Amino acid sequence: MRRLPVFAGFVTFVFLCLIALSSAGLGIGQEHYVEGVATAGSFCIADHGRSASLYVDPNDYLGVVRATGDLQSDIARVTSIHPAIARDQTSIGSRAIIIGTIGKSPLIDLLIRTGKINTAYIVGKWESFLIQVVPKPFPGVANALVIAGSDKRGTIFGVYDVSEQIGVSPWYWWADVPVQHRDGLYVKAGEYVQGPPAVKYRGIFLNDEAPSLTGWVNEKFGTYNHQLYEKVFELLLRLKANYLSNGHIASRAYASCATGMEAARYGALGLLRELRHSTRVLGRGHRTQQKLRKHRHLGHAR
Repeated sequence: MRRLPVFAGFVTFVFLCLIALSSAGLGIGQEHYVEGVATAGSFCIADHGRSASLYVDPNDYLGVVRATGDLQSDIARVTSIHPAIARDQTSIGSRAIIIGTIGKSPLIDLLIRTGKINTAYIVGKWESFLIQVVPKPFPGVANALVIAGSDKRGTIFGVYDVSEQIGVSPWYWWADVPVQHRDGLYVKAGEYVQGPPAVKYRGIFLNDEAPSLTGWVNEKFGTYNHQLYEKVFELLLRLKANYLSNGHIASRAYASCATGMEAARYGALGLLRELRHSTRVLGRGHRTQQKLRKHRHLGHAR
């Protein structure tokens, strides 16, 4: 592991914890719905140097918009084709991956009203999503792959589910898992539903015990900052985790005025955060909580 010579033990610990806490974390036992060749009624993500466009409403959750950008990058990693992202219906194109949250994406809500997708299995449910191939969803669109989420993390998990299915491991950055090139990517016809997880809260305690984690963080990022948290949050969301508890040094950095504001922005991507460990260790929970109230809507995502 070229990125983690000292950090390997921590990564292994995170991996084992998430395997134990979430049976859906790495898609173990799930049906493979992405293939390298076309079949009857399948949706073409990419082939022969061309790819479907991606669509996400700019007013959807920040985490959904960011995950859409990650899917764009993941398709490029696999196929060397960089798909476009459309942000209004007029620029979707004839073949598109339509991403959105029920109640936050007008296009997803329109597909529900017109009977193009059936969200009865996920609506109102915790962290659930539907992935479905939909022929002729709108005038001018010949075929679409719809990723609809019941809530913020439901949509995010649906997006990252497709990323993993096309061949991008959640560990692509942390463990340098190689991405195998594929010329064609096709989603088989049908619908694929992920319901609420058996374990509601799934995550890790980010232990900043020196020198293993703190030394590595100081070397790679300078300190516990938003650049580190961006990578940690992305990994957890790709693994379909939803919870992070910090150690006392990391929590102190998160609560600081400058770093905290930037780190809290990434909290809006969908992770629930808990600072009880830090408040016990530091013995000054009141002041820490006062600082974090400024970012409560980001630090305690729902």
